[in-house]
Amino acid sequence: MKKLLLFLPLFLFSEDFISNYEYGAMLYKNPRGIGCIKCHGADAKGKIIATYRDNDNKEKKIIAPNIKKVSYKVFYERVKNSKILKNGKFKKINYSVMPKYGYLVDSEIKAIYNYIKGLK
Repeated sequence: MKKLLLFLPLFLFSEDFISNYEYGAMLYKNPRGIGCIKCHGADAKGKIIATYRDNDNKEKKIIAPNIKKVSYKVFYERVKNSKILKNGKFKKINYSVMPKYGYLVDSEIKAIYNYIKGLK
């Protein structure tokens, strides 16, 4: 019992197992599904997801946007509610290449956002 009491303060005042930044990095890479990194890249600056030819044989590209400079409000609405900002108002969209992440809780979204903002 005395040994247990000696180690108890270590657990009470220890740091979290991982930092919020590390947690955000982990979620960015795999948030229980398709990771943000797959489309937005390791630097969150976006990238070409796919190229294809339309009916007129013109090359088209599906491009994931740069998410490093978006505000938290825009980021949150896009991730949580599948909404985009259009003409100053958030609008629900029924189509999107981006997977839905409605299952992420607010603290997870915030951790991902903070990780993105901390990227060089």
